[in-house]
Amino acid sequence: MTQINIQKEPSLSQAFLRKYSRIGVLVDENTKRFCYEQIRANLPPHHIIQVPAGEVHKNLHTCQQIWQHLTDYQFDRHSLLIIAGGGVLGDMGGFCAATFKRGIDFLLLPTTLLSQVDASIGGKLAIDFGPYKNHIGVFQQPVSTRIATNFLETLPKRELRSGFAEVIKHCLIADKTMWNTIRTRSLEDQDWLTLVKHSVKIKNNVVKKDPREKGFRKILNFGHTIGHAMEGHFLASSNRLFHGEAIAAGIIMESFIACRKKLLPDKDLQDVTHYIFSIFDKIGMPRENTWMNLLKQDKKNKGNNIFMALPKQIGKAVWDVAVSDKEIRDAIEYYQSYQT
Repeated sequence: MTQINIQKEPSLSQAFLRKYSRIGVLVDENTKRFCYEQIRANLPPHHIIQVPAGEVHKNLHTCQQIWQHLTDYQFDRHSLLIIAGGGVLGDMGGFCAATFKRGIDFLLLPTTLLSQVDASIGGKLAIDFGPYKNHIGVFQQPVSTRIATNFLETLPKRELRSGFAEVIKHCLIADKTMWNTIRTRSLEDQDWLTLVKHSVKIKNNVVKKDPREKGFRKILNFGHTIGHAMEGHFLASSNRLFHGEAIAAGIIMESFIACRKKLLPDKDLQDVTHYIFSIFDKIGMPRENTWMNLLKQDKKNKGNNIFMALPKQIGKAVWDVAVSDKEIRDAIEYYQSYQT
């Protein structure tokens, strides 16, 4: 498995970096402005590759720009791409590195809470294809992941809140005790260093058992079947939806389905719904036909059947649970009609 280093300050080993023939640093306009200066002094001579920020740019067009820069800078298979950014940049930059000349090494410097607790762990790399989230991708581990929680101080509240959805998910599927801890605190009162270490440990343990998502790893998709469909819908609109905002809504609706299937007690559903709505705003739902078209493209599906990972009590989860169209419609109605 990839070496994962978690601390407050970013750190890069000179001895490790010197073995590469060329080094590139992939950034977007935000990480170039707020994060690059924190690592620049520790780097040997390198090339900066800057791309636009945001999920809307996580596509083949941007990949072509990255590959062109690597080609123009004469990167060979002994080169290293350092990716300083959030989940979008980590997914896309890793995908470009894994496919350039059949694969060069890449190192992740996740700069958002979402990427630190989720996207940078597990070796999933992908880009979006039209409205379909992570539709084109590969599995490939970085040579190293360096997590520095000081980067979180550069984030606006909405970005921090987005990442917190994945922290909530990890607690709901794997640690009831930590769930009971975080739900007594507001977003501002969370202990981020502790929570980042906690989430990384949970995800890393799951990935070790099932690196290519053949079974057990699917529990990490809780909240993502509906959440990704929502996110895909809003990709094509001017009303941008952050990943964690979609996943938080997905957690509520998929918890409702788990409750309907007698997997989750009603009290737990109410606790989950109440806490998430205390942090996240309610999202206006797209039309049902849009929902079903996107849901039926989910990677966990088999044939025409929609499958989900669902909580089985707080702190445990099951996967490959078949879900009907009616259950999904009822879950949407529950979300829409809930009084916050």
